[in-house]
This record gives sequence, C-alpha cells and structure tokens, in this order.
Amino acid sequence: MGIDEDLEHKRHMMYYNQLLQTDRRSKLKGEKSKKKKKDKLSFGSQKVDFKDYVYAPDDYEWLAYLFYFIAIPYVTGAVFLFLFIAGGDFDNFMLLNLNSFIIVWLIGYEIVAAFLLFWIFIMFLQYEREDDEDPYGFG
Repeated sequence: MGIDEDLEHKRHMMYYNQLLQTDRRSKLKGEKSKKKKKDKLSFGSQKVDFKDYVYAPDDYEWLAYLFYFIAIPYVTGAVFLFLFIAGGDFDNFMLLNLNSFIIVWLIGYEIVAAFLLFWIFIMFLQYEREDDEDPYGFG
C-alpha cells in the first residue's frame, strides 16, 4: 500500500502544479497585455493638458483660454505689422489702419498657428517611445 499511496500523492501534486502554472501564465499574460497597452502610446494618442503650457486659474479656465485665444493672436499680429510692415517705425505704424480688429487678429492667428505646428513637429521628432521594442519591428 505504501507504493500506491506514494504514486497517488505524486499524481495529485502533478495536477496541482499544472493548475498553479496555468494560473501564473494567465496572470503574466494579463500583466503583459496591460503593459503593452500602456507602453504602446503613440505620439498622437498622448493626452494633452493645456495647464502644462499656460497659466489658467482653477475655476476660470474657460475665461483664461478665451483671453489667450483673443489676445495672443492680436498682439502677435500687431507686432508683426509693426516690425515687418511698418519697418519698426512708430510713425509708419500709426499710419496703418488698426481699426479692423479681425484683420490684425487673423494675421496673428496665422503666425501663431504656423509656430505651433512647427513646435508640434519638433516635439514629434523628439518623441521617444517608452517600451523597449523596436518601433519598426526589426527585433
């Protein structure tokens, strides 16, 4: 009877060890799949928080963003007109008709938009993936 009980005990242990290995594999696969999802962030799928780039009070973000949306392009357009159109001469600048707010704002908006697109492109070129995988699939 000692040999039969020993064989039976080994069978039970083998079955138990197989269950443990299967459970460990499933946990590892779950962690790897979560890690892959987390690590496979592309440049375009990143979350953008404007508070990292501009100052905005906690309860008045919309007001600050509205002010920035109106003021920054207008000031940029006025500076562009002063430097490049009026040649940096205040008398020539005063001859310009700045009553057309929308024209000055649109000039500044185009300059700010071009600058932001260039900045995003530079950030894209500097972006490094967080995973150790080869992004082109060569290894």
